[in-house]
Amino acid sequence: MPSGLNADTVGLVDVSVVAFEGNHFNGEIVPALRELQQDRTVRILDLAFVSKAEDGSVTVVELTDPAVAETLQQVTDEQFDLLSDEDLRTVSESLTPNCSALVMAWENTWARRLATAVRDSKGEVVMLERIPRETVIEAIAALDGN
Repeated sequence: MPSGLNADTVGLVDVSVVAFEGNHFNGEIVPALRELQQDRTVRILDLAFVSKAEDGSVTVVELTDPAVAETLQQVTDEQFDLLSDEDLRTVSESLTPNCSALVMAWENTWARRLATAVRDSKGEVVMLERIPRETVIEAIAALDGN
């Protein structure tokens, strides 16, 4: 087992795919991710970059690849390799030509204590859903209109 990753104490783990049309990934996400990791809000467990060219050919770059290792390893101290080849293939199939995506798996370290307490109480998360940004914007607008 990788050091520092314990199934009994790990917080909630999320996977996110952030797409960039026109393959315009400029790296501005890296400092924000680094800050979240340094503040111990999250722990980046795995990162990969998937790019689909205009002709449909796909390139996958992972943390261990020298081309991005220096930049992306500034975000995480160690990689736990949670993203499988099948996961990355699924992401690449969903991309339109001339599009790219940053695929990230992270532990919500802020939720460690709560996650451990739920497990220790023999509880189980039966639903977890993220509210879409558009819904939040509409709700805020409705509140401001009152």
